[in-house]
Amino acid sequence: MATKFDAIMARRGEIMRKALGMDYGEFELSPIAFDYERMMTAHGYSLDDIVGIQTRAGVGNTPLLELRNLTDLVRSISAPGKGARIFVKDEAANLAGAFKDRRASVSIHVAKEKGYEGIIAATSGNYGAAVASQAARNGLKCIICQETFDSRHVGQPEIVEKGRICESYGAEVVQMTVGPELFFHMVELLDVTGYFAASLYSSFGVSGIETLGLEIANEMRALTGADPTHVIVTHAGGGNTTGTARGLKRAGATGTQIVSASVDLSGLHMASDNDFNRKSFTTGHTGFGVPFATWPDRADVPRNAARPLRYMDRYMTVTQGEVFYITEAMAKLEGLERGPAGNTAMTAAVSLAQDLPCEATIVVQETEYTGAGKHHWSQLNFAKQMGVEVRAGDPKGNAPGKVIVIPESIEQIRANDFDVARMRKSYVRNALKNAPEGYAPTADDIAFLAVDTNTDTAAIEAMLTELKGD
Repeated sequence: MATKFDAIMARRGEIMRKALGMDYGEFELSPIAFDYERMMTAHGYSLDDIVGIQTRAGVGNTPLLELRNLTDLVRSISAPGKGARIFVKDEAANLAGAFKDRRASVSIHVAKEKGYEGIIAATSGNYGAAVASQAARNGLKCIICQETFDSRHVGQPEIVEKGRICESYGAEVVQMTVGPELFFHMVELLDVTGYFAASLYSSFGVSGIETLGLEIANEMRALTGADPTHVIVTHAGGGNTTGTARGLKRAGATGTQIVSASVDLSGLHMASDNDFNRKSFTTGHTGFGVPFATWPDRADVPRNAARPLRYMDRYMTVTQGEVFYITEAMAKLEGLERGPAGNTAMTAAVSLAQDLPCEATIVVQETEYTGAGKHHWSQLNFAKQMGVEVRAGDPKGNAPGKVIVIPESIEQIRANDFDVARMRKSYVRNALKNAPEGYAPTADDIAFLAVDTNTDTAAIEAMLTELKGD
């Protein structure tokens, strides 16, 4: 028997078209390929337009800081001539305290310009606060759908705090237990209210992050006379990597290596009631980073604007304990007490810097604010309450959902490289799986897959041959 869930989700495409004012069908080229660049520019805003929107919204132009003390510490444990300079873009200086203000500012501008009465977003964290903040500035109604609790009605302190912040900005917060109802309720509310969908994965939101890459390129040229050699991005759903990389490239920083970084939460399932409160991080982890990279169109929009494999040169993973250690180090050495999730990329930077020459420059492209439930002490205390062991020692002993090991010295912080080639193959496999049964990829499909995975047609043809034999 068909359920209400089935009925709403069957109409998802129609509802999202109305809620975004976009017909994604215009960009489709085949069951596999679509015109990504046309989709990204269909909103009609130039990068200069978006800079102006964000300036009026009180978003962007955040400080770029050189972390001299942290760099000196890294050099003290590195081989002679090694130890790259580390910089950070302090996105905590945005109105709601995170880079996601950039995303929200464009979506809310579009909603107001198109005459929507209100906006709706599905999020467990920073994006909800950003949307609620920008909605308040623009006099729009706001509903935030938030995955908050497990089946025992226990919520992570970071998520609970974010709900409170959204309410403080005047938003209505609809809180749910972990499971598929998050996007269902969002789509249902969009249908009932006629509000604008402030999706994390729309071209509006991802285009808003391009200004971050633009600012990094321009500010590094002013500070050092050159583009950064590396930019490290905390990676979850993929918008952060995509938008920052696009902005860097549009600024002409084509030689900058794009490194994504996530907390390794392998073995934990994000939709599991049992695992939900055992992960200690609500974002910036492999539970989002891997599945969204290998099949971005699992999102709430028909075609996801966040496509990190297009831009990712390298993917590094770190442990929870290492991130908590660097969060403390940032406060003690640089006077920057910032949220742990935003320090995921900083942790990878400390590891990477040890292997690079002193003249190399690494920009960690974001921080996020911290406090109360977002603070790393709150997260560690909550982990203990959930039965997770917390101890000092070698972070190699970290076991997601079971043990968090805090390093005893900075020498123990060593990120691992995730197999990007395997992710690319998974992406191609998913593209075939989601095409009609028996569909044979065309030359245009192969060309699209090559661009979408940052490879070439020969590599895609080799993957297709290999997958055919699996």
